[in-house]
Amino acid sequence: MKTIKSELSEHIVAAVVKLYGDDYCDLDPLIQPTTNSEFGDYQANLAMSLAKKLEQKPREIAHALLEELDMPSICDKIEIAGPGFINLYLKNTFVNQRLETLANSPEFGVTREFSPETIVIDYSAPNIAKEMHVGHLRSTVIGDAAARIFTKLGHKVIRQNHMGDWGTQFGMLIEFLVDGGWTEQDSQDSLADIEQRYRDSKLKFDSDPEFNQRARQRVVALQSGDDYTLKLWNYLVRESTQHFMEIYQRLGVLLTETDNCPESFYNPMLAGTVQELADKSMLETSDGAEVIFLDGFKDRDERPLPMIVRKSDGGYLYSTTDLAAVRYRCADLGANRIIYITDARQAQHFAMLFAAVRKAGWASTEVRLDHMPFGSVLGADRKPFKTREGGTVRLIDLLDEAEKRAEVVLQLKNPELPVSERKELAKTISLAALKYADLSNDRIKDYVFDWDRMLALDGNTAPYLQNAYVRILSIFRKGEIDRGSVRSAKFELSHPAEKALALKLFQYSAAIYAVVDRLEPHRLCTYLYELAALFHAFYEACPILKEETPESIRKSRLALSDLCARILKDGLDILGIETVERM
Repeated sequence: MKTIKSELSEHIVAAVVKLYGDDYCDLDPLIQPTTNSEFGDYQANLAMSLAKKLEQKPREIAHALLEELDMPSICDKIEIAGPGFINLYLKNTFVNQRLETLANSPEFGVTREFSPETIVIDYSAPNIAKEMHVGHLRSTVIGDAAARIFTKLGHKVIRQNHMGDWGTQFGMLIEFLVDGGWTEQDSQDSLADIEQRYRDSKLKFDSDPEFNQRARQRVVALQSGDDYTLKLWNYLVRESTQHFMEIYQRLGVLLTETDNCPESFYNPMLAGTVQELADKSMLETSDGAEVIFLDGFKDRDERPLPMIVRKSDGGYLYSTTDLAAVRYRCADLGANRIIYITDARQAQHFAMLFAAVRKAGWASTEVRLDHMPFGSVLGADRKPFKTREGGTVRLIDLLDEAEKRAEVVLQLKNPELPVSERKELAKTISLAALKYADLSNDRIKDYVFDWDRMLALDGNTAPYLQNAYVRILSIFRKGEIDRGSVRSAKFELSHPAEKALALKLFQYSAAIYAVVDRLEPHRLCTYLYELAALFHAFYEACPILKEETPESIRKSRLALSDLCARILKDGLDILGIETVERM
């Protein structure tokens, strides 16, 4: 489906070419929707960019274009404003026709890629033997939105949950379990119990040299495939994975057990990975360790910064596993693009990783490597979000608290709701509020966690968007009208609020594409919020079910409302957020 912006662009570029020659056939006419309807519906700013090349004043160029432009079926009028802005006012008949096309587009104007790519998305990545906490919320929710949006565009998306399940810490924990006389009976322990043992084992590892040595030997036993050690390790993995899957299911994200590709998966590949680096003459020895020195990376003292791939004792590191992962994802999974979604503190690690795999030739220049960092979740004091006792906020506790608070909000808003229905709604609304609060903030920035704000029924929140959807459905319920019956109705715009809403509906595909390149879900959130606000303005200004509303106008407004509801639902679904039918 051709967008209005592209259609306007074609006409303007044709006028430029006619005036100034074929050299300008690829010109960007710089067309954007206006923010104030007094200045038209769209504005073209190309006259300013052409002025220097043509050695003319922008208004002179704008006037020449105005004389040449021929769009009687598209625009009511075209005006010049300021230094040379070209303001375009669309005809209602043209908008009506485009609304009919949009309403019948199964993807609402979003075009699937003609050359789909294989996109690997590495996200969530909790650590085995530890409960998921608030720090995992951002990676999981942003990663889920990314997986959904690329899938919608027709790409092959491979989700990778790179869980931390290997290394010294497991030798430490397993040895602690063995010291404590672990038995099959202990397999009934909760993950919280296991995490407490992890903390205790770390204290002992740091304070008891003899235990430290045994823990390191236990790592060797694990890597060598010792049956008893593997039995305990499998127990830790099993209990942790069950906890993670319960959280994912409750969060409503796409991750399943088949997406788990933990550190241990790459363990058999590490020796070959390091050997290939050696064969490519990329390794150097530094303090007994094997490292890679990469151009442009230096420490605080301006000395070359090493990327350690094998320690002096022969052990591998996190960086080694990541090198093996890129190698595998390119060669075996056929990745065209790999996206890592982690907190911003890992930026340097990924910059070095990408430089290393490029140098090794494992990721060609045709493979796009992206680190999509995100900021921290902060408390009201603008410090990392903690419990009142100062501990890390468990994700399951956050979900429980959100449900309780959402139920209170629902009870105040609609006390007549049956208790069972209120509890079910609270689950959906609380989850939507948590996700949206995260996604609606600029990914790279920290944001302050605020219960009252995220559950508010006004402002840029999930409940506000859900309420807009509910309001539309209530119109059809009140009028006892089947939504499907209005989808063949002719659009007949008769009020500025209708046109404003229609123009925003046309921008849906642009909002989707704006998210994709830099993976910024907040752009889609902003669009949906603005759409909901315009619907509310339309609803207040344009009577729909009143008797005095002409039948053709009523049907048109119902069709416009239905289209708005469908796009709201589609956009929220891409964000991993469910709609509700009443609140």
